[in-house]
Amino acid sequence: MKYAENILGTIGNTPLVRINSLTKNIPALVLAKVETFNPGNSVKDRMAVKMVEDAEADGRLKPGGTIIEGTSGNTGMGLALAAIVKGYKLICVITDKQSKEKVDILRAVGAQVIVCPTDVEPTDPRSYYSVSKRLGTEIPNSWYVNQYDNPSNAIAHYEQTGPEIWEQTDGKVTHFVVGVGTGGTISGVAKYLKERNPNIKIWGVDTYGSVFKKYHETGIFDENEIYSYITEGIGEDILPKNVDFSLIDGFTKVTDKDAAVYTRKIALEEGIFVGNSAGSAIKGVLQLQDHFGPDDVVVVLFHDSGSRYVGKMFNDDWMRERGFLDEEITTAQDLIKDHMDKPMVVVRSEELVYHALDRMRKFKISQIPVIDTHGFVGSLDETDLFHCYLENPTASDRAVREVMGKPFPIVDATTPVDQVAALFTKENTAVLVKMANDQHHIITKYDLINTIR
Repeated sequence: MKYAENILGTIGNTPLVRINSLTKNIPALVLAKVETFNPGNSVKDRMAVKMVEDAEADGRLKPGGTIIEGTSGNTGMGLALAAIVKGYKLICVITDKQSKEKVDILRAVGAQVIVCPTDVEPTDPRSYYSVSKRLGTEIPNSWYVNQYDNPSNAIAHYEQTGPEIWEQTDGKVTHFVVGVGTGGTISGVAKYLKERNPNIKIWGVDTYGSVFKKYHETGIFDENEIYSYITEGIGEDILPKNVDFSLIDGFTKVTDKDAAVYTRKIALEEGIFVGNSAGSAIKGVLQLQDHFGPDDVVVVLFHDSGSRYVGKMFNDDWMRERGFLDEEITTAQDLIKDHMDKPMVVVRSEELVYHALDRMRKFKISQIPVIDTHGFVGSLDETDLFHCYLENPTASDRAVREVMGKPFPIVDATTPVDQVAALFTKENTAVLVKMANDQHHIITKYDLINTIR
């Protein structure tokens, strides 16, 4: 009989899958190392168990202890599997940038999850780095994993992932491309492959808002490079000890939009349902295609499962809100499709100004059409109201008709977008669109800005 003693015995030996559609214009053979076949559905299972076992061996992790780690979700899942099998408690400290699915999955496997803000400095006591480190000193019989600086992270990939890639390609691999976060995967795999063949090229995929690419090229840690980004699982605002820059031949940066778009493309065009960092990785391969020849074998690593991003990259509304959906927008009707199902907020000419203000606050809008029994007769804009209050602090008790401006222009649903845009001026901050059913909707500058790609 063939069986694993427990779920940890199923980690590793993930398949290489040829990429066909997305890389059809690349002369090289492109193979994806699909790490979703690990039991925790990510590459992080490998190093999570290795770190636990090494900590057990040298006494840092004692029986009945508590494992504490700051994670983007996947390392936490790997640690959770180890904790369940080996009888430990687990506390995962995660940022509010990570998908809801990741938080829910961690809780489902018994982890206590603490969510910290993303947009703070690493040294800020609220950051997930600081919180996880602090808990490691406060909780008795606990062990702070610190995957960023823990050498067992890279060693796991030196001992497992690198040899698998070498054996699966029969030693013919020429390039390895992977997203870089903690640095364990790229450094461990690179060390093994370059020991077997120093000519193998190692490329890291970075994201905008991360420091890796510039630091690798210049040796400068530029804090101006650090800003908030959407892409999950890769990039950092610190320099983890596990990133061995001497083993990396170069970096390419991928935008948040491209990462999200190509995450969906992998599913739709290759039938491989993987996560956000895989989208970055395959786009990185496409950006590097001039480095590949017809005899090359390029291995790209797909980190985790698409199931952890169903509410994000695989959700049309989420993609549309961020301008990541390449939808054709040509008419006035296209501009309002996100709120076409909602009635337009209006105020009557005989209502008082404070009624209009209350409505604007409630619906978080900056302008509002004014109507009477004959139709649209005026408009109110936050700028006009501001000046009105400067002149008269009791303006809220006046009738709307006394302070309203000209009515917003009205177009029909088929009016081209450029004609709609031309109607926006300093004096006019919105346009109304009349639909076929005689209902009206409002187009704001925000709607137009959302069309910029």
